[in-house]
Amino acid sequence: MAEELETKKLHLFFLIRSLNIGGAERQLVELVKGLDNKQFDVTVGLFYNEGVLLEEIKSMPWIHVVSLNKSGRWDIIRFVLRFIKLLKSLQPDILYSFLPDANIAGLIVGRLSGVKRIVWGVRASNIDVSRYDWLARTSLRLSVLLSRFPDIIIANSFAGLRFHKDIGYKTERMKVIPNGIDTKLFKPDHPSGFRLRDEWGIDEKTVLIGLVGRLDPMKDHTTFLQAVKIFDQKECSVRFVCIGDGKEPYKSEIHSLCRRLGLNGSIIWAGERCDMTAVYNSMDIVTSSSSFGEGFPNVIGEAMACGVPCVVTDVGDSAIIVGETGIVVPPEDPQALADGWRSMLKRLNDKSYSIKEMARARIVSHYNSEIFIQKTSKKFLGLL
Repeated sequence: MAEELETKKLHLFFLIRSLNIGGAERQLVELVKGLDNKQFDVTVGLFYNEGVLLEEIKSMPWIHVVSLNKSGRWDIIRFVLRFIKLLKSLQPDILYSFLPDANIAGLIVGRLSGVKRIVWGVRASNIDVSRYDWLARTSLRLSVLLSRFPDIIIANSFAGLRFHKDIGYKTERMKVIPNGIDTKLFKPDHPSGFRLRDEWGIDEKTVLIGLVGRLDPMKDHTTFLQAVKIFDQKECSVRFVCIGDGKEPYKSEIHSLCRRLGLNGSIIWAGERCDMTAVYNSMDIVTSSSSFGEGFPNVIGEAMACGVPCVVTDVGDSAIIVGETGIVVPPEDPQALADGWRSMLKRLNDKSYSIKEMARARIVSHYNSEIFIQKTSKKFLGLL
């Protein structure tokens, strides 16, 4: 009997709203792909059966994907009943949820269904809830009240741990496990980058600076555009590209600002892309202009893994991630951001060392997905 218990696999149930492109969604995929299927049975539960990352998970036969078929924001009672029925049927050992809505639902329904251990994943820091609707504010307040009940809370950044402690989270069981980057996928690949530059009509001599992130207030495209205006007045051999899409009215506001600043000839709005390795390899510098909310921005780690140096605002753990390989500037300061780009271009022109190799080496050594998966697996096993 003891031998049988030792070899019994743990059943893990992961819960998230959907598998659309996003940092939390990408990390969930990285985790379930890398978990040892000799130790763990894995089920991924979705509020909504949607997302471009869904097919990636479905291509892995050892991962079971189920949708709770939530029909909308106010489909609550039927959603909860379906969720209880599913958990009682599966009887997972651990339920690991990502982001506030899933955390609240996972905790309440998990306890009602008798799940042995509940794990929360928190991914943000310094959230400015005034920029979002009343439901987001309510969700955050409720999360604070319920934070004493999960068995463990995993933050993906030290800034996130500090923020949640400051707003009242019970952090005695809160641990930091930084995100993991797939350094086999995200790597230098210059031919793919050149092909994408050709698609955008950008020659090899033109410097390309990119912002990768959904059109959302936390990404602060306003500061980015104002910095482009400052930079573009003096630097004519530079183009800018924005990768990502977003919701109204923010999307229209940003495009309108771009027109008012006279930047339509300087910026390519590329929308969402799935060929992210090529995207990073097309760029000379990747930048993050976020003003709040970031924990561990995957974009920074992915770009660095491709050998692309970063200029980032001092939000979340961005400064820790780039270390000496990047340039860190204050948030909401367009002049500082433009100056940061100029400083990075000077570094790139300095042939005495290779900032690109240093950037990749930092991610491989400290933030590759194998380290992330090992640390998370250890937490799971320690819970039971």
